[in-house]
Amino acid sequence: MSGTLTEHPETASGYRAGRTLPLRVELVRQLRRRRTLIMFGILAALPFVLAIAFAIGGEPDGRGDRITLMDTATASGANFAAVNLFVSAGFLLVIPVALFCGDTVASEASWSSLRYLLAAPVPRMRLLWSKLVVGLGLSLAAMVLLPVVALAVGTAAYGWGSLQIPTGGALDPGTAAQRLVAVVAYLFVSQLVTAGLAFWLSTRTDAPLGAVGGAVGLTIVGNVLDAVTALGHWRDFLPAHWQFAWVDAVQPTPEWSGMVQGAAISVTYALVLFALAFRGFARKDVVS
Repeated sequence: MSGTLTEHPETASGYRAGRTLPLRVELVRQLRRRRTLIMFGILAALPFVLAIAFAIGGEPDGRGDRITLMDTATASGANFAAVNLFVSAGFLLVIPVALFCGDTVASEASWSSLRYLLAAPVPRMRLLWSKLVVGLGLSLAAMVLLPVVALAVGTAAYGWGSLQIPTGGALDPGTAAQRLVAVVAYLFVSQLVTAGLAFWLSTRTDAPLGAVGGAVGLTIVGNVLDAVTALGHWRDFLPAHWQFAWVDAVQPTPEWSGMVQGAAISVTYALVLFALAFRGFARKDVVS
């Protein structure tokens, strides 16, 4: 059964394609899902877990003459927030992005409700647009939640103060807050590749786990390839190569060139993947 039979009701009285599946309706539907609550719960719990770990194990110490960002975790609430972003940027933050963007369309197909949404009637492009915007919005919310909770927990545990830089110097609390906002923004942009992969796969399969797992798996492959130094400058075209470029933003004199290159590569890949998702779904026979 092709979905094209019920997707052109413009002749119906009072019908407006732009009013179908409002963003607020889709947002409420996704917020009520158990996986959304669990994912937010895990991210909110991470700062508490790290604080307990430091309380049990003692303050981190630098090894030799080399001091890392992790070694300054208990210096202030700002340092604790930065460390939470550092330990989660490589993998943990990939999961909510893959989940919120990869589960969104595929889950409707697995529930056999996708064709009924299209017959409601919701135009295909409107359906994809609503789901993509909500998926990206929830991904951004997840990335904001982690440092906000970490900043609150860190401030309560270690006090409000300057962000101590491992290489020397410090950023006053106001400047540190601005830099952390820039870091979160960059992390969100850098994860657009994962979002694009997950969303494209979500339009290609009826198995949500396949879309989410596929996006996470391909992201891991990118990280592995970036570790192959024999690839030389080819690694510059891998989004994973720039995932920690944000560290340059928490320096006395920030360096933005790495973040600009990483953002440009991530956005380019994401736009291609989003375009493939919309193009493929527009031609797809929806039977579930």
